[in-house]
Amino acid sequence: MEGLRGKNVLVTGGSTGIGQSIAIRFAQEGSNVAINYRSSLEEAKKTEEMVQVCIRRVRECGVKDLLVKGDVSKEEEIVRMFETTIEGLGGLDILVNNAGIQTSGASDEIEIESFDRVIAVNLRGAYICAREAIKHFLAQDKEGVIINVSSVHQIIPKPKYIGYSASKGGMQNLTRTLALEYAGKNIRVNSVGPGATITPINRAWIDDPEKRAEVEKHIPMGRAGTSEEMAAVTAFLASDEAAYITGQTLFVDGGLTLYPDFRSAWSSE
Repeated sequence: MEGLRGKNVLVTGGSTGIGQSIAIRFAQEGSNVAINYRSSLEEAKKTEEMVQVCIRRVRECGVKDLLVKGDVSKEEEIVRMFETTIEGLGGLDILVNNAGIQTSGASDEIEIESFDRVIAVNLRGAYICAREAIKHFLAQDKEGVIINVSSVHQIIPKPKYIGYSASKGGMQNLTRTLALEYAGKNIRVNSVGPGATITPINRAWIDDPEKRAEVEKHIPMGRAGTSEEMAAVTAFLASDEAAYITGQTLFVDGGLTLYPDFRSAWSSE
């Protein structure tokens, strides 16, 4: 795609799933990629394996790569992550806010700490990352791009996932507000809204035929998407081919946001 070769890209949550595919896709387009990951002690070995897979695929493309560890719920770690990325890659042109988590539970029972954690990672963290990217773009007097990985659940309610739904609803207006505020500075801000996607985090329903059928029956195209399909749209929105697009969410969902229950015509006659 036009305008991606030689650009410096930071992908948060880039070690697995959609983030990993995004990092690899940018590398395939000739971009240099900083891959952010967060690892708790109990997840360290598994995370390291996923990171190494991602790095190997990126390096096959012959671009510059950088591993940046950091928890996007912590401001000091985000600031350090940006300093490391800018120094390591020699600048930053594109930020992909992909890091995200979700926890489930009845909305009248969920612990507030659980709700706060989801908001801290998905929304507050995305804002702080965007803030740091915009600071860099402005200081360098350069154009820049921010892509937020949102969800169909920024407009479709998701019962028992109140924190996730609230965070993605907030991301919609985060995207629109930043896009409007900085359009005059040639900083574009858009979102990708994935629907049901085949990733490691979704193995519980992907590998269960009954659960998978239950998910896919709500999708007009009849199948879940792939992380590579999400990555392709992310690369497009970051490229010069989307140079006149800002403040938008492009849903990549097989038609899930088209009110699929209305596929059969309703009549009042």
